[in-house]
Amino acid sequence: MTPTRRHLMQWTAGLGALSLLPSSHAAGETPARTAPKRILVLGGTGFLGPAIVEVAKARGHVLTLFNRGRTRPGLFPDVEKRQGDRDPLKGEGLKSLETGEWDAVIDDSGYYPRMVGASAQLLAPRVKQYIYISSISAYKEPVPVGGDEDSPLAVLADPTVETMGKNFENYGGLKAACEAAVSKALPGRSTIVRPGYIVGPDDPTGRFTYWPVRFDKGGEIAVPGAPTDPLQLIDVRDLATWLVHLVENATMGHFNAVGPAEPMNWGRVIAACQKSAGTPGSVTWVPGEFMAKQEDLEMPIWAPYLGDSKGFHTWRTARAVKAGLKFRPVEQTVADTLAWYKTQLKEEKGRVKLAYSAEQEATLLQRWKQAKG
Repeated sequence: MTPTRRHLMQWTAGLGALSLLPSSHAAGETPARTAPKRILVLGGTGFLGPAIVEVAKARGHVLTLFNRGRTRPGLFPDVEKRQGDRDPLKGEGLKSLETGEWDAVIDDSGYYPRMVGASAQLLAPRVKQYIYISSISAYKEPVPVGGDEDSPLAVLADPTVETMGKNFENYGGLKAACEAAVSKALPGRSTIVRPGYIVGPDDPTGRFTYWPVRFDKGGEIAVPGAPTDPLQLIDVRDLATWLVHLVENATMGHFNAVGPAEPMNWGRVIAACQKSAGTPGSVTWVPGEFMAKQEDLEMPIWAPYLGDSKGFHTWRTARAVKAGLKFRPVEQTVADTLAWYKTQLKEEKGRVKLAYSAEQEATLLQRWKQAKG
């Protein structure tokens, strides 16, 4: 497993438990032209979930949230909530979902095929569509350059495993197995969405957020690789809007949810950070060949554009674009993320910890300068 892929898995697997602040997504959506849909969200209180709920509410849909009631229980007081556990063997399990009918289910909290399969099988007779939020990590390594939705998926060595593994080596295979469980329970009625890095305001991981914040601080800034290295990500607001669009249009199939639609590179993102911060800073590009050997100093959301990692940020997204996925400019995402982060400086309890420290950066710069001689 490549270090960067492991980094993606470690953060993604914990998104539901990392929410720190009341949601601040501005949906900005007009009511749907179609009849209101009944949407069940399995989760709904993490990072992606609240964005989905806000878009769906703004468009006039009727929502139900199913979760354990532990994370931000006061969020969305006007939305129906059903309490339980994704594991049918724990407590009341899925009992609260034994009644009710919905046009669509959006499952953004499923990680283990036994549990996802239980939800899908229980709901299959009473839902028209099951949208499962998988991951780009569901693909088999090494990933191809320019891969699409038909690329081979990861396979678990032990299909019964219910741990991510010490180095999150099981995460991709688990996601792929969850996809299979949904497709089996609802043949022809499932939608599989595979996002990469989900970014933007409210992101609890501190990964993408690190970059605009770091440039805002100024000084000498270590940046990995080269300006031409590819980079893919998706703004949480764009993903949420598209998921609701998939419900409104009853769109089935498998989709990579990464962006933007046209190729993007690190140079553009760094330029956006400089513009948002109002200062170019003193940028030191640390070559990919050197960075790839610094596994203890891996930088957020970067992947070496070489070897087994070369295809990491090169996935094709044409299928999703054809199905209505739209992307805001990364410059807007950068500016909005920095503005959101600054509001946290007044909220000590909810402050997000950035995914890279000043000490790590200093060590990296020192190592690189020593290597150059």
